[in-house]
Amino acid sequence: MTHPIWPLYDLRISTPRLELRLPTEAELVSLAEIAQAGIHDGSEMPFSVPWTRLPSPDFEWGFMQYHWRARGEWMAEHWTLELGVFRDGAPIGMQALLAGDFPRLRTVRTGSWLGLPSQGRGLGKEMRAAILGFAFDGLGAEVAETEAFADNAASLGVSRALGYEENGMGRMAPFGVPRETTRFRLTRERWLRVRAERALPHVTIAGLEPCLPLFGLG
Repeated sequence: MTHPIWPLYDLRISTPRLELRLPTEAELVSLAEIAQAGIHDGSEMPFSVPWTRLPSPDFEWGFMQYHWRARGEWMAEHWTLELGVFRDGAPIGMQALLAGDFPRLRTVRTGSWLGLPSQGRGLGKEMRAAILGFAFDGLGAEVAETEAFADNAASLGVSRALGYEENGMGRMAPFGVPRETTRFRLTRERWLRVRAERALPHVTIAGLEPCLPLFGLG
């Protein structure tokens, strides 16, 4: 352990092509630059909050403050784990895992983004598989939920490929005009079955045990 005061810095989630971990301050700056360079088509808005449209320097300030806030407001009962996604040591995107009252509900939610140069290579699916492996196998989650706009084919495709089942519809209004969303749900039992049937990427977790109390476990 190299970070006994905040062991989340030692947490590593790995797949054959990717490593997920907390980014350093310098890496957060690099990730902000990647996001600012583009993570979706300019005519689209895949997020409930249109943070990618903010002008400079509001974009940079908001990006950094969001990640500082996620760490500073961490509680065992309510947490947001924002992990940098790295390929060959270079940051390419972010993968989030969120939960409220996790020790009792054992339910998590996910969110993510990936720089445009890294899209279309199956990396979005691999990083989601990595965080699901961490949630179900590492933390003992029982349910994973996610939601995406009904016209976000890439996100919907990843959810279906990983075994999520549709669980209703919703609405979000990033620009004040409601848009339909599709909600998904994945149980632990289905995850274990789908993982075996579809030969999903192998996930390795390191440095978890010292972190368990931060998740309300152990």
